[in-house]
Amino acid sequence: MNMEAFILGCGGMMPLPYRHLTSVLLRRDGDLFLFDGGEGTQVSLKRLNLKWKKITAIFVSHTHADHVTGLPGILMLSAQVDRSEPLYIYGPPKIAEYIETSRKVLDMYINYPIVVKEITAPCIVHQGEDFYVRCFPLDHTKTCVGYTLEELDRPGEFNPAKAAELGVPMGPMWGKLQKGFSVETPDGRTVLPSEVMGEKRSGRKFSFVTDTLYKPYIAEEVRGSDLLVCEGMFEDELIDQAKEKKHMTASQAATIARDSNSKRMCMIHYSPRYTDKELPKLLEQARKIYPGAELSKDRMHIEIPYVD
Repeated sequence: MNMEAFILGCGGMMPLPYRHLTSVLLRRDGDLFLFDGGEGTQVSLKRLNLKWKKITAIFVSHTHADHVTGLPGILMLSAQVDRSEPLYIYGPPKIAEYIETSRKVLDMYINYPIVVKEITAPCIVHQGEDFYVRCFPLDHTKTCVGYTLEELDRPGEFNPAKAAELGVPMGPMWGKLQKGFSVETPDGRTVLPSEVMGEKRSGRKFSFVTDTLYKPYIAEEVRGSDLLVCEGMFEDELIDQAKEKKHMTASQAATIARDSNSKRMCMIHYSPRYTDKELPKLLEQARKIYPGAELSKDRMHIEIPYVD
């Protein structure tokens, strides 16, 4: 099962000609999950030629303009295709009012169900058969949450040689064993799944963190992330400004990545004070703490493979 992230916008506060506002699309086979939707989200979706009109759910960190102003266009254009499945929108208080007011003032034509749920962190906000999305509190100038999408453990690998050795004929019985059911062989022996299946294999974890003061507990929330997308808005020299505005520096983002044992971390939500030529300064500071730190860029594509 494929999982991949697309950075639709990596900027904070205001859009720039070369940098849209914060938004990330996560694709997991047929499901599309949007995390925030800043100005310019539609542009990146179009340029990436993604089938974004089938977005399953939208997860909003908070209702500051640079994280939600791209959403009304998403809602309206999604009505241009036949759709019967509901679109779920999750976020802190005020998100329902923002969506409802936008629909009313813009006189939106919507031909599909929209389900808006205001959440109180921490909690599980969305789940499927083999995954769930959880939110946790952040510390910003208004109520803000981070998100993790976590897959459940997968079954171990099936050992066909062992199954044959135990007298299980190839066919439907092999499938039952792989699904966790015991079978009875033609000679009357009961074979348990544990006899032919390896150890369970871990699922994957995606984490999204912005906007917030640095808090050590965030590392526990995102622990073991296969991909952590984390705000690194300022350089270390501006830490006082970061504290005042309740944001993080690149070094603080790197500290979270290091302390959480995340396998990969991309920074996002850069201050507009930094041009693309100046961003390597943030990267240099982050890599002193977490050597694998990366700078996200608009329309960056990131594969999230299984570890085993």
